[in-house]
Amino acid sequence: MEQAIPQSGLTENFWFGPLVKTVSYAIGLVLVLWAVSTATSYKLDMLRAERGLGNAEVVSTETRMRQLDCLTRNIYWEAASEPFEGKVAVAQVTMNRWQSGRFADTLCGVIYQKNVFYERVICQFSWYCENTHRVRAVSKEHWAESEAVAKKVLLEGFRLPGLADAFYYHADYVKPQWNKPKLTQIGRHIFYGERT
Repeated sequence: MEQAIPQSGLTENFWFGPLVKTVSYAIGLVLVLWAVSTATSYKLDMLRAERGLGNAEVVSTETRMRQLDCLTRNIYWEAASEPFEGKVAVAQVTMNRWQSGRFADTLCGVIYQKNVFYERVICQFSWYCENTHRVRAVSKEHWAESEAVAKKVLLEGFRLPGLADAFYYHADYVKPQWNKPKLTQIGRHIFYGERT
């Protein structure tokens, strides 16, 4: 004698098997995506650490081009006639300020930052307050050199070892009487660190 299989049992078995299989595949896919995401984030963090970028954000091309333009301008107007190392040193001070988090929160913000002391507006980099950059002609040769240094410092992470803690500098003909540790002189600029 044959036994009849209840109709409800057929329906449950018909849907239950494929459902379990689909859920298993979905869980597997989620685990694979999680593993790939974790591995990618780890590798990106390692690359940032190698470049000294810490937890820097991945930036758009537009933002990176703006940063490059701002840094080029700062190098040009602060150190156009300085030797290669002098240009790098100016760029490095700018980058040190930005990466320290104690100045403006963007690279361009660091360059164009102004403060007020005793009712006088003081720019972090004097060329910006002097406004000569608005009327003086630009030397194409010096601009190209400044841009090449900006690329080397901003995009390739090039640094001068002795200026890892440099945050300030001034021309050798200026006597600001800063109470800061002198690090070195490169070209016409004297570089300083922070008081400890």
